[in-house]
Amino acid sequence: MRSYAAVDLGASSGRVMVGRVGPDSLELVEAHRFRNRPVRVPEGLRWDVLSLYAGVLDGLRAAGPVDSVGIDSWAVDYGLLDADGALLGNPVHYRDARTEGVAEKVWATVPAAELYAATGVQYAPFNTLYQLTAARDTRQLAHARRLLLIPDLLAYWLTGEQGTELTNASTTQLIDPRTGDWSYDVAARLGIDLELFAPLRRPGDPAGLLRAEVLEETGLTGPVPVTTVGSHDTASAVAAVPATGERFAYICTGTWSLAGLELTAPVLTEESRVANFTNELGLDGTVRYLRNIMGLWLLQECLRTWGDPDLGELLREAAAVPALRSVVDAGDAVFLAPGRMPVRIAEACRASGQPVPVSPAEITRCILDSLALAHRRAVEEAQRLADHPVDVVHIVGGGTRNTLLCQLTADACGLPVVAGPTEAAALGNVLVQARAHGPVGDRADLRRLLARTQPLTRYEPQGDAVRWHEAQARLAAR
Repeated sequence: MRSYAAVDLGASSGRVMVGRVGPDSLELVEAHRFRNRPVRVPEGLRWDVLSLYAGVLDGLRAAGPVDSVGIDSWAVDYGLLDADGALLGNPVHYRDARTEGVAEKVWATVPAAELYAATGVQYAPFNTLYQLTAARDTRQLAHARRLLLIPDLLAYWLTGEQGTELTNASTTQLIDPRTGDWSYDVAARLGIDLELFAPLRRPGDPAGLLRAEVLEETGLTGPVPVTTVGSHDTASAVAAVPATGERFAYICTGTWSLAGLELTAPVLTEESRVANFTNELGLDGTVRYLRNIMGLWLLQECLRTWGDPDLGELLREAAAVPALRSVVDAGDAVFLAPGRMPVRIAEACRASGQPVPVSPAEITRCILDSLALAHRRAVEEAQRLADHPVDVVHIVGGGTRNTLLCQLTADACGLPVVAGPTEAAALGNVLVQARAHGPVGDRADLRRLLARTQPLTRYEPQGDAVRWHEAQARLAAR
């Protein structure tokens, strides 16, 4: 068996996991976990990227000898480097307010329909394209000579080598999903200098060797390669969906819910744009055709407001609350910013004439019903828009621990749900490394290994499907 370190960075925490892989075995253990806490400074919301890098080094030290290192993280955010390769300030957080109203300025030059036809990326106010437009006249961007997405920035600090990983680059709204290359026309029309980006890399490509200083600090013995993985955590998570065929939908759950299909070609129709589906690139040239849903962020923010009560007890109380009493649009941008989440959910229910949830249990049930309903809409619409029917829904990521959400999703979709693995992004990260270094075969082999070795739970749909249809109609009529 060989050992691989997966650096897996989420919006609220980071971890270094160690995967041990053999021809018929796959084990994953946590070496180190650390907080990822954004910091609000006078100029706005920023990532504490130096703290993240320190956590990565601590994790590699705890991991012990490994055959390779891979890094994945959230998408769209980046660091800027000067001509000497030094970081020009802490990276801006995607929830920062600087992109408010920027999309309309972009669309005045490249209309939204043309932008979607060229890049296939759904509208989100924080897309890298809008962030760069918002930064256009800043001194920092004027002095920048290189832009590195977050996992590529960390890989640069580990190795001294620069690259831009494709699955993550595909979220910037600057990649043509048909060619897997930059959308040169879009960039030119918007005055974005693509020379800022390092050369493109693909999952499995070498990304350099750990620098001597990194080896000394972590206690590792070189050479230790860094291997390019699906560095967008959703790309790694989708790679770890333990599907046995092609007729499946997936929901990657965590701070966000990413619900959709794995396709061989993008869907670039106007109907797809209006439905706000995105075409992001995945392993082996696949397309992650999905919709971003606000996800468990809604519950996470409520828990923070309530002083972090016992989640298990809260979910048991929520299960006893009448179903579908009140629902909100879990994709509404009104829920994007942090703070006052219970109040905002109550206000949304009041504004739509529904009963207003008051207690934590009632608000939690509203959130979970709303997420399940959003999962249903995304799975149904993806099948129709892509002409790709499915027989099962796979839920991977942190939401697999939430048994109530998994069951509600099965009920809402009217399809069986297979939940697991929980650490999908880390497993996908590990397996792409293993494939690059020999122990694992093609994508189908990778998924068969997951299905054989990882604990999975199956949920069958229950209850009255008509009630979900009525709730969906009620929300659509708002």
